[in-house]
Amino acid sequence: MSEKIRCGWVKLSDPVYVAYHDEEWGKPLHDERALFELFSLETQSAGLSWLTVLKKREGYRKAFDNFDLQKVASYSEADVARIIDSGEVIKSRPKIEAVISNAKGFVQIVSEFGSIDNYFWSWVDGKPSVNAISDYKTAPCKTNISDAITKDLKKRGFKFVGSVTIYAFMQACGMVDDHENSCFCKAK
Repeated sequence: MSEKIRCGWVKLSDPVYVAYHDEEWGKPLHDERALFELFSLETQSAGLSWLTVLKKREGYRKAFDNFDLQKVASYSEADVARIIDSGEVIKSRPKIEAVISNAKGFVQIVSEFGSIDNYFWSWVDGKPSVNAISDYKTAPCKTNISDAITKDLKKRGFKFVGSVTIYAFMQACGMVDDHENSCFCKAK
């Protein structure tokens, strides 16, 4: 049996990375909790490797009540201290505070758009953009859409959001399919 061909960025020696690529990355995601989690994790990766954050994912789930939006939006300073002291997440007070602040922003988005899903997917008319990517090194790191989403989120007070982070989120939740053309995960 032949080996599956994957995107060139996948560290084949790391089963966490392989599973993330094969089972999650680029697959259209519409679950509210999962979108909030993925968005939060992407903001945590600013300045770090995605694998660093991915390996702490279970710790983040534990620290942030499995990314229950209402619970996280109501966190206090005591919760920030608890999360920092847990040792389960990246110890960056501003990043931890950003998850809480962004949760409050998502509560407003939900009241305005009905859901986090409606908000994000409206930017791509509800369907993924499939890009022809021959080599992951040539994939865009931001687009006009990620620029526009970033501008809107910043206007709403979101933290640790830049166009590169937002585009990475768009790739991760399947709003964009940037799997390499030869990858077995590429949309047909």
